[in-house]
Amino acid sequence: MLCSVPVCRLSFRQAAAITPPSRPTVSRDARAFTLIELLVVMVIIAMLVTLLLPAVQKVRENARVVSCSNNLKQIGLAIAGFEAKHGYYPPSSKFTPPDANGDVNGWSAHALLLPYLEQNELFVNIDFERSYEEAGDIRTADGVVRRLSAMRIPTYICPSEPRDEARISEGQPEDYPLNYAVNLGTWFVYDPRTGRGGNGVFYPGARLKPSQIVDGLSYTLGVAEVKAWNAYYRNAALSGSLSVPAASEICTLGGDFKPSSGHTEWVDGRAHQTGFTTTFGPNAKVACEINGATYDVDWSNQQEGKSTTVATYAAVTARSHHAGGLNAVFMDGSVRWFANDIPLGVWRAFSTRDGHDVIPSHLQGQ
Repeated sequence: MLCSVPVCRLSFRQAAAITPPSRPTVSRDARAFTLIELLVVMVIIAMLVTLLLPAVQKVRENARVVSCSNNLKQIGLAIAGFEAKHGYYPPSSKFTPPDANGDVNGWSAHALLLPYLEQNELFVNIDFERSYEEAGDIRTADGVVRRLSAMRIPTYICPSEPRDEARISEGQPEDYPLNYAVNLGTWFVYDPRTGRGGNGVFYPGARLKPSQIVDGLSYTLGVAEVKAWNAYYRNAALSGSLSVPAASEICTLGGDFKPSSGHTEWVDGRAHQTGFTTTFGPNAKVACEINGATYDVDWSNQQEGKSTTVATYAAVTARSHHAGGLNAVFMDGSVRWFANDIPLGVWRAFSTRDGHDVIPSHLQGQ
């Protein structure tokens, strides 16, 4: 068979060089990740998150500490505002007339400070001649009706508080906790027979003036952090003058044990609800074992207003949810940080109003 001239003239080598079009190939750069590569990437991401998480948590906690100190600053200004208007500082408890059982329930300093914390609408609903247990309900702007004592006061709650929630009784909110307590002094708080108060700035019925803070406003504690929902003993009703105990002795002093209701009532002026003492240092552990469980406890010999003869002594420790220490505001309105390892003698000296203590300069502010 004859062929066309152009084709027949091709040599064998030239013909062999003619190849069909090549198939399209997939670029190696466009290929998918293998399972092993994905696992490696996930491990790297997990490691980075693990490394960064503590730093993020530290930043968040630092922000909470700042917010907490701002709350204390506002409370310090409120105390100054109260004194400017009335000529004296608020008492730790403003007693009401005895109820049907003969008990006297006192409104807290925190209740008295409400108008100076932009809570005047709540304040005007309080009748200080009647017990807080008889206070009426409050209707909020969103239509919710709640007991006055169960209202949340934002300035009284530290952002680090893990249980920012109302205390429930019979299925209804009954009380709201707080994280800032007034300075009741070192140990002795109140003698109902004489009306004598402790060596702090606050005690039941007190009307202390700035001139009576002999140690100086900038050297005397006003309010410090406390943990809400704390365990405590109360009403051991020991008679006579009580010596300051060691932490290891608290568990032997007795009283009615409450596992989780200390500092849960901002309306109540009693020591275990709205006060603190410097019997022990900041965040000191006072461990007691009850029914197989260990609690970090407070102790109060007698609830103020529950007896006409038994004195109130209290070991109510200042505590916080921050690492290493806590915030406190002084009577001059300055907020300072106190490390857990501050010498106990210095911590107590800061709580007395007329101890004539000389504070070392390097410990005056931390």
